Amino acid sequence: MPQYLSPGVYVEEVDSGSRPIEGVGTAVAAFVGMAQMGPPDTPTLVTNWGQFTQNFGDFMEGSYLAHAVYGYFQNGGGSCYIVRVGANGNGSGPSPSARAELTSGSETRVGAYRATAVEAGTSGNDVSVEIPAPAEGDAEDTFKLVVRQGGNVVEEFDNLTTKKTRQNAVTVVNAQSKLIRLEEIAEAGALARPAAGTVSLSGGAAAAPVPARVSPDDYVGDPADRTGFGGLEAIDTVTMVSVPDLMAAYQQGMIDLEGVQAVQLAMIAHCELMNDRVAIIDPPPGLNAQQIREWRMEKAGYDSKQAALYWPWVKVFDPASGQNIFVPPSGHLAGIWARNDNERGVHKAPANEVIREPSLSSSTSPRPSTTCSIPMASTASGPLPGGVSGSGEPAPCRATRLGAT
Repeated sequence: MPQYLSPGVYVEEVDSGSRPIEGVGTAVAAFVGMAQMGPPDTPTLVTNWGQFTQNFGDFMEGSYLAHAVYGYFQNGGGSCYIVRVGANGNGSGPSPSARAELTSGSETRVGAYRATAVEAGTSGNDVSVEIPAPAEGDAEDTFKLVVRQGGNVVEEFDNLTTKKTRQNAVTVVNAQSKLIRLEEIAEAGALARPAAGTVSLSGGAAAAPVPARVSPDDYVGDPADRTGFGGLEAIDTVTMVSVPDLMAAYQQGMIDLEGVQAVQLAMIAHCELMNDRVAIIDPPPGLNAQQIREWRMEKAGYDSKQAALYWPWVKVFDPASGQNIFVPPSGHLAGIWARNDNERGVHKAPANEVIREPSLSSSTSPRPSTTCSIPMASTASGPLPGGVSGSGEPAPCRATRLGAT
């Protein structure tokens, strides 16, 4: 494409033939689980681990979401969507946001506006709002607002007004500010210009690390309300769906085994409805080969072309507790799918790929080269001489013998 280095009018000839089909990503995962912070029930795109920690926090006890996302990126995953659940309804609630009131400059000194930090938690306590003294000739309804963070000026909004115009203070600040939100708290007709001065936001606090209670409905959600993984129906680029924290809720007694099956059946139904994505299902913890076979064939009875079940769990280091723990394998396997698609192509099944990061799997064989076969459509990730390997393609949940060699 030519580069135009100076202003002007240029004529460029373009072929009239049909354009080639633009390539798109074939391995974009969506993870649903509990996090320290972040927007609840909002599919958020992240492309690396740093973005995840910035938006949703770090590792925390009682949650496998961070481990799944970290394993996804470690194993070659690119972009993914995160849906945080447990912050509303039956959960512990969102982190309290810091706030402060801007009183009017009238004699009554009643409240005019309330400023609330955009980011929930303690970070909002470092934000302050200043209303400079009006200059001579300024209208009685206009004012300037300055937002500081850590004592430094970050945002300035000039020529704001209390009237319902284009420069209305609430409209302008809420549309442009990345630190605060304004709301009117004065009675109708009593809104006046805020008094000059500086107020500091306070009251922000960290929420409980793990919700007090999570129900299957929190994970399943509603497509109309864009909650849970039901909200992923609006995103066409998703090709894999994983709910690693379903097992965390099960281990903590928030959800029983029937609730686990209900959520996983809803995952399969979601993927079958969309017909462009696959559900990566995690098995219950602590099962051996015979038990996982019984779980798949007799208890759960999953049967779908849009789902894959991986066993066993993998062992990783948990920075939150400082110990090695077993985590569901769906996040790591989603990364392997993405890595395989990028390095080999979608025609190559992601079989016999080494899983990066884990030290071993939760079910080890006395002979590292022993074949680990499961007579069902779930696939096995077993120990190999070079480390832990994910074997078998993302097969449908049917009575087909797939195994790891």
